[in-house]
Amino acid sequence: MSQTVDRAMRLLQELGEGERTLDELAEVVGVHKSTVLRLLRPMEDARIVQRDADHRYRLGPQLFALAGAALEQRGIRAVAAPQLRALNHDTGQTVHLAAYEGGDVVYIDKYDSHQPVRMYSRIGLRAPLHCAAVSKVLLADLPEAERRRVARRITYTPFTPNTLTTPEALLAELRTVADQGWAQDRAEHEAFINCVAAPIRDITGRVVAAVSLSVPDLVLPYERLLNLLPRLRQAADAVSADCGLAPS
Repeated sequence: MSQTVDRAMRLLQELGEGERTLDELAEVVGVHKSTVLRLLRPMEDARIVQRDADHRYRLGPQLFALAGAALEQRGIRAVAAPQLRALNHDTGQTVHLAAYEGGDVVYIDKYDSHQPVRMYSRIGLRAPLHCAAVSKVLLADLPEAERRRVARRITYTPFTPNTLTTPEALLAELRTVADQGWAQDRAEHEAFINCVAAPIRDITGRVVAAVSLSVPDLVLPYERLLNLLPRLRQAADAVSADCGLAPS
């Protein structure tokens, strides 16, 4: 690696830790600040770094765009796969990965339960918006106006006696999900099937996918399923970190 590229990389790594002045960056790289300025100017022109009114430098929007493009090329399914496999191995339960695409929630990956009982869900199938735990996680991240628009257009098919059947009930549930950071489906979509789901976030904090554990009552009652919630959230947080989200 050339000396110029090496110094530029060290500057970017330092800015990844937070805002820095020109003097601070010069000290890190070990060169005069005029040299640092020559390195920063083309990156500033390309919006890879930004300088504020106080002459402090930070990472710029183009760098985040490039990071996002890199993640899109890998795909959230590939990014999440190691953690979801581990979650499935550790719990023995069905793991789903879902994303909000074109107004629908779609299952984009699935790891089957180790038990003989199998769920009918499959990759590519749409999840109901008003009762699936993954749907609640994804809809809860929408702006309030968009939540209301989606809630009004849903056909509230009553799959079980527990299914939410009005926009008001769904919107109240979504507020709860947004506050607590996870969602449940307590036999709302399929009788005797319970599910909990957690969000996966990208570098901006936006929810880009939802991961869930689904378990039949006869295998694990709802109360015991909740004991697996910390492990589920750990997996979701680990995928979020792999997507670039900084620890809270």
